[in-house]
Amino acid sequence: MSVFTSNEKKRLFSLFENVKEEDRVGGLNVTADSDILIVDGLNTFIRSFMAVPSMNDDGMHTGGIAGFLKSVGYAIKLLKPTKVVVVFDGHGGSQKRRKIFPDYKRGRKTKIRFNRTYQEMSSSDIEDKNIRMELLRLVNYLEVLPVTSMSIDNIEADDTIAYLSTDTFKDKNVTIMSSDKDFLQLASDKVKIWSPTKKKIFGCKEILDEYGITCNNFVYYRIMEGDDSDSIPGIKGAGLKTILKAFPFLANEEQVSLQEIYNYAENHKSKYRIYERVLEEKLTMERNLELMQLKDTQIQSFTQLRIEEILQKPVPHLNKLAFSKLINEDKMWNNLPNYIVWLNETWGRVNSFVI
Repeated sequence: MSVFTSNEKKRLFSLFENVKEEDRVGGLNVTADSDILIVDGLNTFIRSFMAVPSMNDDGMHTGGIAGFLKSVGYAIKLLKPTKVVVVFDGHGGSQKRRKIFPDYKRGRKTKIRFNRTYQEMSSSDIEDKNIRMELLRLVNYLEVLPVTSMSIDNIEADDTIAYLSTDTFKDKNVTIMSSDKDFLQLASDKVKIWSPTKKKIFGCKEILDEYGITCNNFVYYRIMEGDDSDSIPGIKGAGLKTILKAFPFLANEEQVSLQEIYNYAENHKSKYRIYERVLEEKLTMERNLELMQLKDTQIQSFTQLRIEEILQKPVPHLNKLAFSKLINEDKMWNNLPNYIVWLNETWGRVNSFVI
């Protein structure tokens, strides 16, 4: 005869299930939203497309897909997230910044050219066609993995990622995966940046150690330097060493303002040429700050609701059968050898948190 009442049994069963969940992930306070990996989708894909010389069994370039999956898989094994969100630029996302600066991302071309020996990459037009084809196909792979994918019209991935990091997941541990240095300005005690090119996790300490600038003031280094990849010109002669020498207070924890930078330049302008250039290029400085700062994204309320709506949708379970079908259709057996083992080792833990 049972010594437990019906309600006691239910309570004990509930406790047992919770203990199993906690034991499965190896921690008492780990939940599905404890550790978030946010992937800069296009940045990761383009880097993979240009750098990974993978072809399928028909001789077609598949480096974008294979490289993306391997790169994200590596990050998952390293960082052990409980939730993965992949963010892409939305249609018309650059228009807001183009209103500020018409040349923003105009003629944007990557400097990496590892795949130029392939016939499929013999011209920029053919290359662009292959990028679109592989990127569209990558979406099919993401649909059968335990990830949340989002692309919001009229907003760039940078702003979506910044909003997710500083607002939606502000109380969670967040790691942003991107080689874009602009994200370093978002680093905090809760937000880290995983650079897949440097194979390094950047928190505020690592940023200060590597750049000599605190994360709170990192954006000022970026606006003075500019960003060639986005066609944003900076201040002439403003490299990292010059900026550190001219504005040593950027290494202080306290966040400064543009006006403090101008005042310092005015008081010391006879010492270094960069001071005069900063004062002459105030409009450039202010424009670049508006273009490059990410801490105050000013996302409209209906866009915020759209982001939250996507996050509320059920995360798909890992579908090994559908993934296998895609691999077979694309003849990518050699690109991801032992892909079932890879799926289990990479996505198994993330999948365990999917309800």
